[in-house]
Amino acid sequence: MLKSNFLPALCLSLAGVLAAAGPVHADDGWNPFGQLDAPQRKKTPPAAKPAEPPLAAMDDRLQPPGTGNVAMPPAGSAPEQGAPGYGYKGVPGADGPQPAPAVDERSRGVERGELAPAIASDGSGLPYDLWRGLDVAGVEGAIAKLDIPPRSPAIHNLWRRLITANVTPPDGAGDSRFDMVRSEALYRTGLIEEAAKAVAKDGAVPSGNLALAALAARIEIGLGHTDKGCELAKGYVARKNELPKPLQSEAFLITGLCAAANGNPSGAGLAAELAREEKSTDAVAIAALDAIAAGQKTPAKGLKSLSLLHYRAFALAGGVDAKDALAHGEPAFLAALAADKSAEPALQLMAGEAAARINALPPTVLADLYRATGAVAQPEVLLAANAAKPDPTAHRAALFKAAEAERTPLKKVRVMRALLDDAKRAGLYLQMLEMLAKTADTLQPVPEIGWFAETGVEIALAAGHLDRARQWTTLGGAVPGDNGLRHWQALIDIADPGLKTDRGRSLASVEDLAVRGRLPGDLLHRLATVLDANDTNVPIPLWEAASRAPQPAGGFLPETGVLSE
Repeated sequence: MLKSNFLPALCLSLAGVLAAAGPVHADDGWNPFGQLDAPQRKKTPPAAKPAEPPLAAMDDRLQPPGTGNVAMPPAGSAPEQGAPGYGYKGVPGADGPQPAPAVDERSRGVERGELAPAIASDGSGLPYDLWRGLDVAGVEGAIAKLDIPPRSPAIHNLWRRLITANVTPPDGAGDSRFDMVRSEALYRTGLIEEAAKAVAKDGAVPSGNLALAALAARIEIGLGHTDKGCELAKGYVARKNELPKPLQSEAFLITGLCAAANGNPSGAGLAAELAREEKSTDAVAIAALDAIAAGQKTPAKGLKSLSLLHYRAFALAGGVDAKDALAHGEPAFLAALAADKSAEPALQLMAGEAAARINALPPTVLADLYRATGAVAQPEVLLAANAAKPDPTAHRAALFKAAEAERTPLKKVRVMRALLDDAKRAGLYLQMLEMLAKTADTLQPVPEIGWFAETGVEIALAAGHLDRARQWTTLGGAVPGDNGLRHWQALIDIADPGLKTDRGRSLASVEDLAVRGRLPGDLLHRLATVLDANDTNVPIPLWEAASRAPQPAGGFLPETGVLSE
């Protein structure tokens, strides 16, 4: 059965790639004769030529030298002045092969030179003039409206390509302002390493740029490189008015944190007092600085959010409860804690799952965290303990390792299905599908594991292994009593970038499901919308079924005409 959130995610990713690689239009205002002067453009009619005798027959004029009725001159002698040339009998003035006249390249009116690149050279597939028509303020306003990181894995990948693409910056992006926008967006997404690259050119922060230095200091301190971060933050508070407002309140926290890291906890208290005088709205930072100055541990209960800098400050004050921190942690904090080798393994694993759940951590990194846990347990033991697991995170890691280690196909697919069921309850279903792709590729689609065919299709689609997905759909049709998995073929065709024509060739099975009432109303509306957005002919019965179904109560529908535009 189609998953309600899976088709839009894949198709929207495909639509973003296709739209990004769209055609490049020529400049209609370019005049190929623009470089010619007036005398060259206005040609006078040629003077009339005197009448000439008719040409000789074609076979008589194109004779090779020494044949026909053209007399060859004696050896070693030159042809007489005005004598006809070799093989060109009867052609006036053709006294032998003549060299082609030199062509004046300038007279052609064609501009020659290197064309500006149309597509970015970094492999993103996005146009080189991606931001044309927008200024930095417009980009900032658009990003401010987004909920980042995006909850859809497909949209998250598109967002990452968009914000990291090496393209021409927007208008008015001088003084590294666009680098600041990109760094802030990447940091909020949880992509800390990419954020660090955005503020540091060739590995160094540009000198004299206080805002970039502030962003770099935040990243370095957040990653645990306190000495390097505090070096960048020297003189921070004294020049805070030169910073954007979001960074001004952060200046007090970084200053107090650096003072405490250098053995001066009273400096943290002074920074807290300065923050109060400036009416800072960051109550969490003030509480953390007060806790450092008093040497008391302050719980994180009741916090709406916990940033990476907040966590580092609470760590200097004696630490913070791990569950509270993970429940309120921002994406950058979760991603950094998952990559922190000095953190407790259990806490690191919990942070990894929390970060992967909001797409702040790639599934491949979470898989590595799973592999770094304890020894491999027997599948029978894990499946028996599946109902009463004391530590759900550790249990999922054990199931993942057992699925990779198991060699018997029947046991392997049982463990994989149990893991996916557990991951679905934990909000990690799509991520777990991608993580199990390598394990599923070791299986041969045979009737003995035919009940696993639909799960195999989902895993292959999540990993982008479309040929493998088609193999599993074929197996689904071979199982006795099964009507097949032909409806999955429609999704595979839509997601296949190599299929240039007849992308809707497999929609007949989906149409049959819709007519028989097997698809819920919200899925019908999403399916028809995505097919239409991808220029796929939607079968009339599918349109009719969607029109009869009630409008979705949740989700987001764009304004009328936006999709066609």
